[in-house]
Amino acid sequence: MLAIIAAVLFLIAWLINAAEISTNDVFTSTNVMLVGLALLALHVAGIGSGWGSRTRRR
Repeated sequence: MLAIIAAVLFLIAWLINAAEISTNDVFTSTNVMLVGLALLALHVAGIGSGWGSRTRRR
């Protein structure tokens, strides 16, 4: 799930950069890309990849 959100953020950052959209200092293409990279790193680390099964077998 985090990888999908990261991909969407990368697309938004690319659109901001490609269209040369003027944004405020917080919502720049670089900041959006860095948030996407952080989410991708969390996904690769195994956080947010899904719930583990906690069932007990007898």
